[in-house]
Amino acid sequence: MATNEQMKGGRPRRGGPRGQRRERPEYDKKMLNLARVTRVVKGGRRFRFRATLVIGNRKGKVGVGVAKGSDVSDAIQKAFQAAKKNMITVQLTGSSIAHDVNAKYGSAKVLLKPASAGRGLIAGGAVRAVMDLLGAKDIIAKSLGSSNNLNVAQATLLALQKLRTRPEEVAVEKLVEAKAEEKKSEVAA
Repeated sequence: MATNEQMKGGRPRRGGPRGQRRERPEYDKKMLNLARVTRVVKGGRRFRFRATLVIGNRKGKVGVGVAKGSDVSDAIQKAFQAAKKNMITVQLTGSSIAHDVNAKYGSAKVLLKPASAGRGLIAGGAVRAVMDLLGAKDIIAKSLGSSNNLNVAQATLLALQKLRTRPEEVAVEKLVEAKAEEKKSEVAA
């Protein structure tokens, strides 16, 4: 006897009971880098895999994790757990950030600027992955210095941690920076 789907001309579903949907994972993930690393020992070479992973819920939470494992799936699973431990929460203003912010991690520098609604996510590489999984839709970003995916992603997280949500906090921070610049110029003179 033919099922309803077969009568309509469609193929019957395979696997699992009917009507059950697969549960959506808590966090979306994006692989930044997967590398085979080698350790030379007396008997030859030992191969392992290093995974760099970004996870986020597209609602203001994002994290970056790096881990090594004996096989690819092990490395990815460990990186996912590491990213979960290093998650940060960012308060977005609409679909953008509150103000300009920059950060440096190693030799990677990242500059993030808010953009008007509808402008889109203008970023590349690791910065784009982090911002996409954060849920920011209107951002202008520039990666300066090193192009190492891991360092760029870490610099992006540092920049996001520097964000202030209230205008008063931003004004105070700018005032402190201006005074620090004045002291530098006085010392140089």
